[in-house]
Amino acid sequence: MRKTIGILCLLTSLCWPGVCLATRIKDIAAISGVRDNQLVGYGLVVGLNGSGDSASTQFTVQSLVNMMERMGISVDRTAVKVSNVAAVMVTAQLPPFAKTGNGVDILVSSTGDAKSLAGGTLMMTPLKGADGQVYAVAQGPVMVGSLSFGGKAAKVQTNHPTVGRIPGGALVERQLPAVLPEGNELLYQLGEADFTTVSRFGAVVNEHFGAGTAVPQDGSSIKITIPAAFQADKVMFIAALEGLELQPDTQARIVMNERTGTIVVGADVRISTIAVSQGNLSLVIKESAEVSQPNPLAKGETVVVPKTSVKVTEDKSELVVLPNGVTIGEVSRALNAIGATPRDLIAIFQAIKAAGALHAELVVL
Repeated sequence: MRKTIGILCLLTSLCWPGVCLATRIKDIAAISGVRDNQLVGYGLVVGLNGSGDSASTQFTVQSLVNMMERMGISVDRTAVKVSNVAAVMVTAQLPPFAKTGNGVDILVSSTGDAKSLAGGTLMMTPLKGADGQVYAVAQGPVMVGSLSFGGKAAKVQTNHPTVGRIPGGALVERQLPAVLPEGNELLYQLGEADFTTVSRFGAVVNEHFGAGTAVPQDGSSIKITIPAAFQADKVMFIAALEGLELQPDTQARIVMNERTGTIVVGADVRISTIAVSQGNLSLVIKESAEVSQPNPLAKGETVVVPKTSVKVTEDKSELVVLPNGVTIGEVSRALNAIGATPRDLIAIFQAIKAAGALHAELVVL
């Protein structure tokens, strides 16, 4: 428990306003319209050691037969076994300004009932965009980074064996029409809208390139006018601008995942004066069967009598008062004092939010 709270405090201290390091503009904003594009394709992974799709996966059989027929090989569909083949979906992100012949990382995910993609090779797979055009072609050995072995009675598995990656596994075949905007103006957009961050963005740019260079438009966009000294070389200006550093502002937020017991608390979270007490209530019900039967040669019937025992226990809890405006570090130490587990913390933060004392956004995954 102390280790968990310690990690929570460490994560919080890394983003503390007093010690936060500045962030480059290129890490929080981008030119409007310059973005990645998603690609997807359907293919086959071959060479698996009996861990591929079963014969009941009809689309894998059909895909394999179609591929063989395109290669001029005639096969009997009813006699095809696909234990060494798996049908997969291939996804990729096509970055802006990618040129023909550039490599793109791809993600390979099983769509059938294959047990593992380890050791397999992805056959040539066209990757299409939202417009149905082929922009890249993927092929190569799949890197899974896991293992899965077992028999009928036992199984050993590490990580996730039915999803793998191929670094640089797709070659770009069609370039996207991504060009820099014409004229002497650029429109930058923040990855996360925030008026304070936009204001600081404009102040940093104007301080470095001169007043009037940056004009915030709204909470997420800012218009940049290229100075006369850089109008003949936009690339140099963009490189210089995106290298500038500023301190982005963030909204106070607590993110909780009840399934994994993960809690991430932002640095600006504040709590009003409130008293917190947490005690776990356990209810254990045990049911057993007792057999009652008559003596030998006596009249009567054998009867099964159920016997139930109920045990209720409640952990001892302490009432802890959290004063107004305390920091998350002080909250962590106070909750640690009452022995709160990560799942207790989730319940406590939800209760504090319901009481109106938590001044932060509560995000539950």
